[in-house]
Amino acid sequence: MKSYDIVIVGGGPAGLAAAVAAKKAGNDSILILERDHELGGILNQCIHNGFGLHTFKEELTGPEYASRFIDQVKELQIDYKLNTMVMDIAADKTVTAMNREDGMFQIPAKAVILAMGCRERPRGALNIPGYRPAGIYSAGTAQRLVNIEGFMPGKEIVILGSGDIGLIMARRMTFEGAKVQCVAELMPYSGGLKRNIVQCLDDYGIPLLLSHTVVDIKGKERVEGVTIAEVDERSKPVPGTEKFYSCDTLMLSTGLIPENELSRSAGVDMNPVTNGPFVNESFETSIEGVFACGNVLHVHDLVDYVSEEAAKAGEHAAAYVKAGREAASAEEIRVKATGGARYTVPTTVSLDRLGDLLTVRFRVGAVYKDAFVSVYLDGERVTHQKKRIIAPGEMEQVILKKEQLTAHTGLKEITVTVETE
Repeated sequence: MKSYDIVIVGGGPAGLAAAVAAKKAGNDSILILERDHELGGILNQCIHNGFGLHTFKEELTGPEYASRFIDQVKELQIDYKLNTMVMDIAADKTVTAMNREDGMFQIPAKAVILAMGCRERPRGALNIPGYRPAGIYSAGTAQRLVNIEGFMPGKEIVILGSGDIGLIMARRMTFEGAKVQCVAELMPYSGGLKRNIVQCLDDYGIPLLLSHTVVDIKGKERVEGVTIAEVDERSKPVPGTEKFYSCDTLMLSTGLIPENELSRSAGVDMNPVTNGPFVNESFETSIEGVFACGNVLHVHDLVDYVSEEAAKAGEHAAAYVKAGREAASAEEIRVKATGGARYTVPTTVSLDRLGDLLTVRFRVGAVYKDAFVSVYLDGERVTHQKKRIIAPGEMEQVILKKEQLTAHTGLKEITVTVETE
């Protein structure tokens, strides 16, 4: 097969934005490999609005947002292959893939961008007792069935998990005439955006049961109902709090997992907190010339941030191909999450490769009210920003100027934390 400078694995919002940015940065040898039959990824089934407020300064649906980037890919004449599954990424960045037309083939690449997105946590990971009847769907599968296939999963719904897809599907199923009994959430806080709780649950009178979970599923052939119980601080069901809800469908919205089988098999160093790769300020992984962006890196709440990160990854990949790896500092600066912050992206920074600004994104592990997001440079606090509320369902970020970092001679560590005073 023809060789390419940059091969992008995934044609969703991250892959598309990375391709467009790499092309605009001056690279004309780019190939997108997408396993689905069309570009756009998960956005094609997200027909609700709320996309594009940051990127395009207007409110779009998922397909509309995707089409803006797909149009750019076609206008810029960027190559792409659909219905193509990537099987392996070798140490020399040779990509092995397969499809019906070409069979199995290899593409030599100078740089690879990982943009595979994420998948939903399956029922098997939840340890819910009961049989395996029909009527149990992940929220994303149900969303595809309703929005693309035109199939109604059920008429009486219980949703376990309050991730954004589950909240959105509670409203979607209500629009289609189904009765959504409740949304049960194991944690004492929601896993979704506050705006989705208000617009998808509160506006339609759908109860959100925090610190609750499904403890039993009734039905052998088809779901007939579920038993929901309150849980204690150790997430164990509290005896005597069980309540039965009649339903024919149970939807699961219990978290997303970055799709990193390829990354692991390629030998990329993985972050156990995010289940995504460790990356530096250029979104480069531990393997030189292999970059990662979007939900394969860490799960985002807004697609606008996915596009923003992916664009930077595309630009850096183009720069890498053009000049080889830019000279880095003798020692890279470590970016560390502590206190209430669970992780940071990136985890290392080289001042030599850094632009004017460094954006550090992170999530917290609990709900904080009237707390402060603080940044320390080798123990000296340089940022202390008050937040009315910080929740795990919403990604946070801090932006640092390069001049702040260079002013600290011999800087070794940037620490991001949450403080109560």
